[in-house]
Amino acid sequence: MTAKAVPLIVALLCNPALSFALDTSGDALVSASIGEPRTLIPILASDSASSDVTGLLYNGLLKYDKHFNLVGDLAKSWQVTDEGKTIVFHLRRDVLWHDGKPFTAEDVLFTYQALIDPDVPTPYSGDFKVIQTVRKKGAWTVEVTYNEPFAPALPSWTMAIMPQHLLEGENLLATPYARNPIGTGPYQFDRWITAQRVELSANPNYHEGKPKVDLWIYRIIPDASTIFLELQTEGVDLAGLSPLQYRRQTQNQFFQTTYRKFKYPALGFTYLGYNLQLPMFQDRRVRTALNLAINKEKIIQGALLGLGDVATGPFVKDSWAANPAVGAAPYDPTKARELLREAGWIDTDHDGWLDKNGEAFSFTILTNQGNLVRDLTAQIIQRQLANLGIQVKIRIVEWSAFLTSFIHKRRFEAVLLGWALSPDPDLYDIWHSSKTKEGEFNFVGYANPQVDQLLEQARRSVERDQRQVLYHQMHEILYQDQPYCFLYVAEALPILHSRFEGFDPGPAGLKHNIEEWYVPKKRQKYVF
Repeated sequence: MTAKAVPLIVALLCNPALSFALDTSGDALVSASIGEPRTLIPILASDSASSDVTGLLYNGLLKYDKHFNLVGDLAKSWQVTDEGKTIVFHLRRDVLWHDGKPFTAEDVLFTYQALIDPDVPTPYSGDFKVIQTVRKKGAWTVEVTYNEPFAPALPSWTMAIMPQHLLEGENLLATPYARNPIGTGPYQFDRWITAQRVELSANPNYHEGKPKVDLWIYRIIPDASTIFLELQTEGVDLAGLSPLQYRRQTQNQFFQTTYRKFKYPALGFTYLGYNLQLPMFQDRRVRTALNLAINKEKIIQGALLGLGDVATGPFVKDSWAANPAVGAAPYDPTKARELLREAGWIDTDHDGWLDKNGEAFSFTILTNQGNLVRDLTAQIIQRQLANLGIQVKIRIVEWSAFLTSFIHKRRFEAVLLGWALSPDPDLYDIWHSSKTKEGEFNFVGYANPQVDQLLEQARRSVERDQRQVLYHQMHEILYQDQPYCFLYVAEALPILHSRFEGFDPGPAGLKHNIEEWYVPKKRQKYVF
């Protein structure tokens, strides 16, 4: 899209009926997010908003299809040899960066070096620090050699590749590129208006063909109720529904004729995570008591309206890594009181609140703005723990500040959050004791030598059956340790305007084939 065309987006958002005599393959998609991206540098994109946008801008060597099978992306083919210790990637020769420069093996080597750079606070480094060498064998061939067999080797190369010619020598924490990126993906960056939207246009040189939808406008709307109002006025085409919206507020004729709703199990879970540096949460009896005192079924019925299942640990129940012998602990406030008493938490002054050494058992649950389900979940937990004499406060913070000022700095007591997981069950980056630096994923500070060992062994085991045994053990230990109170696995509830065609829902959701989405000419809304 030319610079002259950029102002048209503003006009379209204000008046979609405007028509322009421009040549276009058709229409725009307006999606909504409660959070604003923190960065558009993919190896630093640790939040869902940043990942959503970078997923449209960049490619990895490999990607997942609708059934979570690994297929080629920037790599057209690959061979695994030497008992899994060597991978040779043969790169596509028809890929261009959005600025027209050719993609080559040099970009792969550059991205690898950035991922293992100790001065780059990427949470994804664990998969790449086990590599012995990455070598270029010609302009379009890369050989990756591992010190030992590494089970998540192929999945790790779904990591987005960055342009060497633009980022070499740049400080990734301060570069203007973070807000003006160049990728190889189906959409290219146009502009980012802070707290309003990110605007992308179809990449005319995309190696799998130019996307059929010309524009992707990523609107930042921090309030879920406002997003719903935008759906009602057709100001948003794609969004995630709350359970209340899905069950009750979209059953009318307007929504049934104007939109399509989808429902499928999310690949992830929601949890109450504890800052394990705090004395009140260092006693496992206390964490176990909290697990027994929180009625997850009440949360699922009250906050999710039944659209979810109780979580029993770090894997979703349909994962081959999940241990079916680990069941959810029953709601048992009586047993919870006994454990708290054993840990020294007693109502010594008879004011209805537990205390120990003169300090009340009181903590704040921190969660992000715009997520009604998490807000309701926090309120239910607050009421349930009050029945045990535990004072719980709730603090809701805007998404970017929530991550930057609180999560990454460990300035929280307890946090209500969710993990979106990879199809491969390697959870090294979340649970290994070495992954607790600022910006990394083990921000609760969990450390268990046995879990560390199981994670490391599972990475070295290329046979699925061997990995399964190790993950089953880890699942059991984590549920016993309760570094999180594992709450629920919610259903994903996206809604998409009915004028869009070409989508192909599957276990991987909707967006795996976005370049194929289209709007029939007679139904196009935004006409240039």
